[in-house]
Amino acid sequence: MPNYIVKQGDYLSKIASKHGISDYLTIWNHPKNAELKKKRQNPNILYLGDVLFIPEKEEKTESGATEQKHRFMVRAKPLMLRIVFKDLDDEPVANKRCDLHLDGQVYELTTNTEGKIEQKIPATAETGMIIFKDPEVPFDQIPIKIGHLDPIEEVSGWRDRLNNLGYNAGPLDYPDEEQIRMAVGRFQADNGLQVDGICGEKTQKKLKEVHGC
Repeated sequence: MPNYIVKQGDYLSKIASKHGISDYLTIWNHPKNAELKKKRQNPNILYLGDVLFIPEKEEKTESGATEQKHRFMVRAKPLMLRIVFKDLDDEPVANKRCDLHLDGQVYELTTNTEGKIEQKIPATAETGMIIFKDPEVPFDQIPIKIGHLDPIEEVSGWRDRLNNLGYNAGPLDYPDEEQIRMAVGRFQADNGLQVDGICGEKTQKKLKEVHGC
């Protein structure tokens, strides 16, 4: 197969599914993808323009009696969506009921004591919405985009993480340099880093740790 060029919103489970490959590790662990694997580390956080080698599907032969039905099971790793919710005081939104609307399906969930929800989702999931049912929660509807988080070393990646954590770095389409520096500075101050308003390597590392990915 030819190389595949990653588009915005792509992640490896989705790419594998599009190419009829049940286990994304078949692609991720291929020697021709070793350099990209080392660079990105997380198969579900790729970047626009990344190039993946897609290996040919391997045919497998199984013996069985003729004129009988045979059932085969494909062992594919499930794709998990994990999100942690915190309130304006940085406290977990714990034990709150919510609905996850995703690609026409509705999953009824409850956050745990850490404010986390966890749900198996289809390998081709793209967009959805979290709707909280408790009026005490400071937000009621949160849109989500699967596979749209860019790598931490990209400007779009660290700015999105700052926004997700509530530091208000502003939209990518209309960057405000002063707003960005203030957001980075607040994050640095909150996490014991040197406050210079520059999202360098140390700040990116800490931001990735705090964000969770």
